[in-house]
Amino acid sequence: MYIHNTSRRRIRTASGVGLAAAALIAVAGCSPDETASDATSANTSASAATQAQASATHNEADVEFTSTMIGHHDQAVEMAELVEGRTDNAELIALASTIEKAQDAEIEQMENRLQSWGVSTDGLDDGHENMGHGGHSAMPGMLSPDQMAALRDARGPEFDRLWLEGMIRHHEGAIAMADAVLADGVDPATKTLALEVKRTQQAEIDQMKGLLGQS
Repeated sequence: MYIHNTSRRRIRTASGVGLAAAALIAVAGCSPDETASDATSANTSASAATQAQASATHNEADVEFTSTMIGHHDQAVEMAELVEGRTDNAELIALASTIEKAQDAEIEQMENRLQSWGVSTDGLDDGHENMGHGGHSAMPGMLSPDQMAALRDARGPEFDRLWLEGMIRHHEGAIAMADAVLADGVDPATKTLALEVKRTQQAEIDQMKGLLGQS
């Protein structure tokens, strides 16, 4: 297997050398002015094609979902971080850890996607701090500042109840946001993420409803 792969690399290298030689011969037959003009035209065409392709792969619904879901996920991560020291419920602690890791990874994925689209990510991870002041306040399922304060102050079974009820509502909001981009978006990667959000968060809702019945 190693020899086979090496052979393929050699073939590609040899082919690349041949193409490079052919390109040098072709350039040698052109005047300096012709070469510079052709290079400028090629670069302009390539740039235009790249911009057109990027525009065609996503739309406003994709950008809206991705930018708002970052703030939405950030609040879920904050809620997960509150679990430490406030409950002894092992299953809830494990679930919070799973949510934190998964949504942190998805935040990074979404930030990278926005950057590839040329969309600024400044301030997108603090949407929960601006509740009631425009911006991300319309995101479904978000806890209000008062609800977050109550969660921070709670301990034991009361914390479990508030956390589970809040995270269920939060997840239901994320699923609604995913449904919207699945209906209106066009970017394949964004739709794949939306489907994953629906799958994982619905499973977690079911788990949390079971835990809520026990708390």
